[in-house]
Amino acid sequence: MDTKSQRRASAVTAILVGSAFLTGVDLFIVNVAFDDIGRDFATRGDAPSLSQLSWVLNAYAVLFAALLVPMGRLTDRYGRKNGFVAGMALFTVASAACALSTGVWELVAFRGLQAVGAAAMTPASLGLLLAALPPERKAPAARLWATTGALAAAFGPAVGGGLVQLSWHWAFWINVPGGVLLVVTALRFVPDVRHNVGAPRPDLTGALVLAAAVGALVLGLVEGPDWGWASTAVLASFAVAVVGLGVFARQTTHHASPVIDPALLRVRAFSWANVATLVFNTGFGVSLLGGILWMQQVWDYSALRTGFAIALGPLLVPITSIVSQRLFSRSSASRLVTAGSLVSALGAGVMAVSVSTSPSYWTTFLPGWALMGVAVGLVMPNLIAAATSTLPPEQASTGGGVISMSRQLGLVLGVSVLVSIFAGSAAPVDKITSAWLVVVGVSLVAAVAAFAMETTRRTTVVVEPAVSA
Repeated sequence: MDTKSQRRASAVTAILVGSAFLTGVDLFIVNVAFDDIGRDFATRGDAPSLSQLSWVLNAYAVLFAALLVPMGRLTDRYGRKNGFVAGMALFTVASAACALSTGVWELVAFRGLQAVGAAAMTPASLGLLLAALPPERKAPAARLWATTGALAAAFGPAVGGGLVQLSWHWAFWINVPGGVLLVVTALRFVPDVRHNVGAPRPDLTGALVLAAAVGALVLGLVEGPDWGWASTAVLASFAVAVVGLGVFARQTTHHASPVIDPALLRVRAFSWANVATLVFNTGFGVSLLGGILWMQQVWDYSALRTGFAIALGPLLVPITSIVSQRLFSRSSASRLVTAGSLVSALGAGVMAVSVSTSPSYWTTFLPGWALMGVAVGLVMPNLIAAATSTLPPEQASTGGGVISMSRQLGLVLGVSVLVSIFAGSAAPVDKITSAWLVVVGVSLVAAVAAFAMETTRRTTVVVEPAVSA
């Protein structure tokens, strides 16, 4: 490769990896800004409840999860560059609209638009990256793209804390210059890639049905404490969720290009990997927002101090991922996920027994939080590897998209469960203790699911020769 080609390849890598980093940082910045957003709206006479405010996080995650796979297929069909540029442009414009929002539901609506843009550009960015580079640079670039989530987790809380010191609006304004730069440079440097032009259109109807069903489930979980668990509205929400999931299941088996290919679900290791992803990230959603709210509302930490306090856990994620790959390179991904899930349960258990209303970060928060950072470093990079290693090569990209969808749905459920716990009338210590115990429980379930991936893999290896004989 000549010097000019190398420079172009480096520019393409920086643009596409930069987009993944931008959306990853956004998640953590908004979590840190969460409490300040609520307080600011309250001073304007529009004081949102915690359940209403939770939709600032959940609306994004629900739509992103539901649209990730079909948007990926649309960009494959109509052009990945078009999908990437359009998605980044929408994400950037929606970020500016979020910064200008004056009410909680206005902010929620624009967060939804952000999610649509992110769902378009995320799968397109990886596809463009792999297609634009020579063979010898594909693997390093893919690893760099995959680790941006861990890097965003390390930098996002501290960056968010600093920005929120100025105003929570900067949690969204920060996306605008970066988004504009990425759009302009992508138009200039990123080559287009088109595949499967004759393929059937993806099932967008099924994706929207899935979003509505998950949204109804979240609505029931979040509003249950305020409306009453036996109220007509809550029961109707759960009924809509059940019916919607049933309709989605039918769409999956009858549409020519469903959101989730039924053939993928017949790969048992892949199915168990999605269970582990969903359940583990439910615990992650509980712990991340729970820790932030505890420090800001009970310990009276500023957003900046909270950001740096939270960042020490995510900082261990990339370190753990790199070290574990070197020390345990011969261990299967499912074993590392199992170990990480057990470490998460241990970390949450430490938090549950040591929690205190007195600000004692180094003794009551950091030990358990550090263990959970190690857990995420063991679990998240290996879940995608465990899920896709059993799939045929042509299904690996779609499989990765489904895993990402499960991750987002887990975060939604985690935030919803936390809001339901915090909306109760118990003492603050009892609430946060219950939250950590939920994390213990779901982490143990994730460990069981990860172990099932390992036993499924072993069974497959043993059975196949017997059949051929």
